[in-house]
Amino acid sequence: MSNIPGSQTSFTDHDTASSELLLRRASYGKIATGLGGSAWTPLNEDVHDLLECPVCINLMYPPIYQCPNGHTICSSCKTKLENLCPTCRHELGDIRCLVLEKVAESLELPCRFQLLGCRGIFPYYSKLKHEKNCKHRPYACPYAGADCSVTGDIPFLVMHLKDDHNVDMHDGCTFNHRYVKSNPREVENATWMLTIFNCFGRQFCLHFEAFQLEMAPVYMAFLRFMGNEDEAKQFSYSLEVGGNRRRLIWQGIPRSIRDSHRKVRDSLDGLIIPRTLAMSFSGGNGQELKLKVAGRIWKNGDIEAGYYS
Repeated sequence: MSNIPGSQTSFTDHDTASSELLLRRASYGKIATGLGGSAWTPLNEDVHDLLECPVCINLMYPPIYQCPNGHTICSSCKTKLENLCPTCRHELGDIRCLVLEKVAESLELPCRFQLLGCRGIFPYYSKLKHEKNCKHRPYACPYAGADCSVTGDIPFLVMHLKDDHNVDMHDGCTFNHRYVKSNPREVENATWMLTIFNCFGRQFCLHFEAFQLEMAPVYMAFLRFMGNEDEAKQFSYSLEVGGNRRRLIWQGIPRSIRDSHRKVRDSLDGLIIPRTLAMSFSGGNGQELKLKVAGRIWKNGDIEAGYYS
């Protein structure tokens, strides 16, 4: 067993020869890319397999650890396994696999969302950062009535919302939606059924709910766009609620479903209706909430530019 002075990495002569071979392979793959070849070669795939953690199967990033027998593991799984090698059960210690970390620096890999449309090739240590913000990454289900871990592209999520969450689907860019609730004073945190509107060939989610804003109970309506942030900025919308000779209007830009329902709600980016005003809109004796929310969606730059044109 040989030790590198000044480091915590140790490996056998066989490991040294293998590491040198890996470095040559990775360099060859990188040269091929520069000559017009594909960055994703069988050589790179061999190294890619070595960089997979044997426990979680995710790619490993520094610090990469190894046991005295050369078996590698990611830092997250090392903690979970109480410092024992999952392959030979030897104590791991704090031996870094610096050679594998160095090999990773020479790799260029495709985005994990390649099959969803991303064509980028990235250095190994830049790949993870890109994937966190890749515009082709799957969207989370926008349904707010219950926790849902489903992800997918927009067509898949539209069918998922319809089939699994029984969400109402409507065609058109203008709408009138009624919300009725008995005993409204007992409602402190309530989410009404999500509604989807098909407009300009795209989908928009209308949310309406009740919650406490500091000490005051309020109702809130807002729109989210089923697409990315740049696309959402191409549209505007307005919401209006009224009754009993009163009217409240909101106009804004729909938020992308990249922003969670909770994030949009907590930013108060929508039509806010204090409960006292909502009851005034409802009329009657205050025993039942009756709100009609009217809205419209338009493309920015169109001749028709909303209520405040």
